[in-house]
Amino acid sequence: MKTYKQQALKELADQQVRFAPPPRRLEQLRRAEHLLTEIDPKKSYPYQFICYRVNDYRSELHQALLIPGEDAIHDLGLWINDLAVSLPAIPVDDVAEPVMTIEEISKKLNVTTKTIHRWRKRGLIGIPIVCNGHRQLGFLPSLVDPFLAANKDRIAKSGKFTLLTQDEKDEILRRARRFARLGLGSLTEISRRIARRLGRSPETVRYTIKNFDQEHPDQALYPDVTGSLDSTAKQVIYNSYQRGMDVDTLAKNFQRNRSSMYRVLSEIRAQRLLDQPIEYIYHESFDDAAKAEEIMAPMPNATAFEESRRNLRIPKDAPPELISNYQMPLLTKEQEQHLFRKMNFLKYRSFKMLEEMKTPSGLINYARLRVETLDQIEASMKEANQVKELLIRCNMRLVTSIAKRHSGQTENFFELLSDGNISLMRAVEKFDYSRGNKFSTYASWAIMKNFARSIPDEKNRRERFVTGNEEVFDVAEDKRTQEQECVAAAVQASDKVNRLLEHLEPRERDIIRMRAGLDNGDEGMTLEKIGEKLGITKERVRQLNVRAMKKLRTIVETQKEEA
Repeated sequence: MKTYKQQALKELADQQVRFAPPPRRLEQLRRAEHLLTEIDPKKSYPYQFICYRVNDYRSELHQALLIPGEDAIHDLGLWINDLAVSLPAIPVDDVAEPVMTIEEISKKLNVTTKTIHRWRKRGLIGIPIVCNGHRQLGFLPSLVDPFLAANKDRIAKSGKFTLLTQDEKDEILRRARRFARLGLGSLTEISRRIARRLGRSPETVRYTIKNFDQEHPDQALYPDVTGSLDSTAKQVIYNSYQRGMDVDTLAKNFQRNRSSMYRVLSEIRAQRLLDQPIEYIYHESFDDAAKAEEIMAPMPNATAFEESRRNLRIPKDAPPELISNYQMPLLTKEQEQHLFRKMNFLKYRSFKMLEEMKTPSGLINYARLRVETLDQIEASMKEANQVKELLIRCNMRLVTSIAKRHSGQTENFFELLSDGNISLMRAVEKFDYSRGNKFSTYASWAIMKNFARSIPDEKNRRERFVTGNEEVFDVAEDKRTQEQECVAAAVQASDKVNRLLEHLEPRERDIIRMRAGLDNGDEGMTLEKIGEKLGITKERVRQLNVRAMKKLRTIVETQKEEA
């Protein structure tokens, strides 16, 4: 998984990959390749110098930033790779010069395809092409020759991979067999140790051992490395990585190499993205590449919006629970249109990239699985959610205003407000900005329509259960004096409550128990405390609590009707 060493270069690379047109990106490829050959790892270079050499303009950002040469070499290699992968595939017949596939160039340079992939991170440029109806990586002489000229020593050293004599192979296997017998480390660790002793590259040693194990499975030195990981092991790897465990440790624990770990992580990431449906409102401008920069630009009057947000005054009489509703200014119609178009465009772009990674049957196409694509999808979805959150926060005052008008019809204002917030979130997802309507008109209709259903249900419930308490959990006081009868009644009431809770989802059940204090007999936990325990917001706890209570009321009513 790629990691830039300089955040400033990562941001600049992401900007060019997303917004620069393909011809411009191809020109940047050549400029970055040329600059890469001039960088001295022992020197430092101003950020503005690197930006100018690659993009042909002087940035006003990071004026005092000096980038070490080693970091510049590393990040420029990743930048070149990102730009190359982001280019649209070109039909091989439309290319004016000979095109080599990755297998052909590896054969020509006498190295493995894995070495070619490693060189791509150091500046070797490959561009997407379409050959025989399939998208693959192609290498043009005009892009490859500068890399070969600047890395003669590296290429000569890697080319020795296929020059191993039989005696050298036997010596590698002899040492590997001894280390394996003593259990002194994983295949990757042992390959490094043998490589240092014999003056060979770790990859040369590792491939020699791996090939021997594949050809002689009954005599395999590292049999645990062969075979595929099951779904449970893959999920454990992904969860461990999310909790902060590094790839080297994972590789050692599962007796695999780093590449295998990265492959598993990419597979799980892709599957999680495929399992999450992406809903968007399509517009014909999304397929016009010339309009992408306009769609992704900052919203109109963004500076004035930020200034208004900083100077916003919260009403003095606003209760603490509603202060967050007054922390964002209202949006103009033009700003709303821009944000809704941007949000749906980001989702549409993510959807299209996901579709390209799928087989006709809807499964992951591992031949098209790219870490760069996953990064772009996740970045687009994250940005879309940020835009969605901004739209919701700027319209929460609308929910408060409508809820206040209906508060006389219900006793629980904040429950009504929570219902309205859920309606607002749905409205943001369903609003079609291209019809020209203002969002507040559509959202008001959606919120009031929901209130028209929920308020009568609430009134009907209170008319049928007139005790004024939550009928599901409040048990009538037992007037009997016999201790055994009291205990029996309490047990019976507890059983009824537990049977009702079985109809809920596990998280809803936990919230009800903590809120009502059913587990430890206390007065119950606050929404904020429950949110901290479950790792969710207070508002989300309130929403789940409301939903769970509605379910339980429906169950109680159904049981009474059937009785």
